[in-house]
Amino acid sequence: MNPYQWIWQYAKRSRIQIILAIILIVINAAGIVIVPLFGGFIVDQVINQGHLERLVPLLAAMVGVTLLRTIMRYCYIILWERVGQNSLFAIRHDLFSKLQSLDYTFFNSVTSGDIMARLTGDTDAIRHFLCWVTYNSSECVLWFLTAVVVMGMINWQLMLALVILTPAIWYLTQRMSTEAHTVFFNIRQSFARLNAMVEENISGNRVIRAFAREDFEIKKFQKLNYDYRDKNMASAAVSRRYLPALDLLASLLSVIVLLFGSFLVITKHMTLGELVSFNGFLWLLNQPMRMSGWLINDIQRFSAATIKIRAMLDAEPAIVPATSTTSAPLHGAVKFEHVDFAFPDAPEVKVLDDINFSVQPGQTLGILGETGSGKSTLMNMIARFYDPTHGRVLIDGRDVRDWPAEQLRNQITIVTQDLFLFSDSIADNISYGNQDASAPFMREMATVADADNFIRTMPDGYDTVVGERGVGLSGGQKQRISLTRALVKDPQVLILDDTTSALDMETEATIQKRLKKITADKTVFIIASRISSLRRADQIIVLRHGQIVEHGTHESLLAENGYYAETYRRQLGLLKEAKGGEH
Repeated sequence: MNPYQWIWQYAKRSRIQIILAIILIVINAAGIVIVPLFGGFIVDQVINQGHLERLVPLLAAMVGVTLLRTIMRYCYIILWERVGQNSLFAIRHDLFSKLQSLDYTFFNSVTSGDIMARLTGDTDAIRHFLCWVTYNSSECVLWFLTAVVVMGMINWQLMLALVILTPAIWYLTQRMSTEAHTVFFNIRQSFARLNAMVEENISGNRVIRAFAREDFEIKKFQKLNYDYRDKNMASAAVSRRYLPALDLLASLLSVIVLLFGSFLVITKHMTLGELVSFNGFLWLLNQPMRMSGWLINDIQRFSAATIKIRAMLDAEPAIVPATSTTSAPLHGAVKFEHVDFAFPDAPEVKVLDDINFSVQPGQTLGILGETGSGKSTLMNMIARFYDPTHGRVLIDGRDVRDWPAEQLRNQITIVTQDLFLFSDSIADNISYGNQDASAPFMREMATVADADNFIRTMPDGYDTVVGERGVGLSGGQKQRISLTRALVKDPQVLILDDTTSALDMETEATIQKRLKKITADKTVFIIASRISSLRRADQIIVLRHGQIVEHGTHESLLAENGYYAETYRRQLGLLKEAKGGEH
């Protein structure tokens, strides 16, 4: 499917406006012949033959037709703008809906800046094509054909003399189109890189300032900025090579008409009025020739923009939706059977290797491991953000691939390490997963997460609006609000990924006790680097290099004298040292 067939899928929804706009364009193109013809009549009939009584009617007709054409042109420009905006609305809707359906695999390989470039710059290029290029191209084609027909009727010899230039113009526009396509695609890629860098700097501005790396980031930006400028200069170079030649050919039309037309008038092969009319139609050939270069540039910009947008719309999630539509409630029994996992871009590197364990509803599983040992990936598989490369993940005895993803995730909540709060009130952030949650229930869960006290001290309490990504809140406050949001959702499976790492041990212990009371019938997974967060778990597994190297309770793992026991002693020693320093 070419870009024009693709965009028609959206534009055809406004087919009534398109049909009406085309009718007005055709009528406008037909009416365009009246003014030059009447100009010729004035020269031949009024000036040369002395029929003065015809002057006023002819002038009135010229003014009336011009006014009518202006109104019609205004109307079809507005109609095309409606077509463009309606199509763009549908494209943006489809793009955003597609984003919601794509999974981690897509977002791991595409930057936020690239996505934003598709939703802004690329969609604007499509809007420009629909709202401006379409009617200008239609006008140019109709004007050119109208001019050729009418000028041929006035004097076919002079018309042929002008059309001789057409092959040269066609050759130049073809060459320009070929070169412009590559250039505009490179511009689009460069803009995406620039956009990604700016987006990253806005998100990480605190880190940049903390490390005093402003100058370094400016240099990085300058490099990308220079690249974007150079890509646009390459586009200008294409225009520089071809547009002057096209303008020259268009200007030659006036020279041909003046020289050859004068000869025909002198030799009595046409009247002076016909030459005046012919010259009046000249701009109908001249304008399309001058516009062709600019239209080619805009068409190629549109074509380059559709490549990335269509690639996103055609992207399919790596997680194949389950065909089952069961509405059975989830109880929370989780079992891993010989699970292996590797990312699609590095299939030879196993992130998880032969993982086996099972957890029953009401139990808590603690997970300890070094950074990069696969802890978070393991938990992401329960909510089916990834599928196993080999083996099975079972929930309530059914493969997660047989559960409808939405139903599964509605009953599973992961509080991730990457804490994210929306630029909204604290109450709206807390109730994000459960819009029907009552205020008393939210306050109760906030109390469990030890968040109620500090929220009440905020300027507007639960109605306090937090900044982007929770800016203005401490790490511990964001963790407690995120935990409250998870508890308000009231899931059957709760996964806490280093959720209390920013809290002091006393606060953490208080939260752990309160959590134990409200999760008695739930399945809880706790990923933590502190033994104090795991010791009360019913089971604990230790991951190293994607494998389970230890599995048991706190007491049994201490008896094994392995990695868990070593970590415990190290942390206990640090704790004693810290307490000794206090004295």
